[in-house]
Amino acid sequence: MTVLLRPGTLDDMPALGQVFYRSRFAAYREIIAPEDLEAVPAETLTAWWTERWTYERNTHRFTVAERDGRLVAFTYIGPDEDDDALQLYAIHLEPEEQGRGTGRALMIDALAYMAGRPAVLWVLTDNARTRRFYDGGGGAPDGGK
Repeated sequence: MTVLLRPGTLDDMPALGQVFYRSRFAAYREIIAPEDLEAVPAETLTAWWTERWTYERNTHRFTVAERDGRLVAFTYIGPDEDDDALQLYAIHLEPEEQGRGTGRALMIDALAYMAGRPAVLWVLTDNARTRRFYDGGGGAPDGGK
């Protein structure tokens, strides 16, 4: 089944919290101690994202990807510290969505939205899989901290 991209809403937050929790664990389990990742439950992440979106919805863009009517991934874009740039603050997928084109579809959508402006994103140095994904999409490290 094809993935559908659409604007996110507050109603998506419970599913987003679950996706974020599982995505963080899959992406960072070899970098961050599993007990540290588990220390912040999905419900806490849901509350954090709900509060953030409530305050930033006028300046940020939240996009979700659905497969078979289920939220499986999302992006979050907003202004960077540099007034001219936009930052991709988050792109998270259910672990089983990796390699299915969902991340690529979200990245293409995000880059189209950010076109014509400097784009910024942060990646942990040790996150090799994610760095390969961004490199494959034309990203390049700029040496930022």
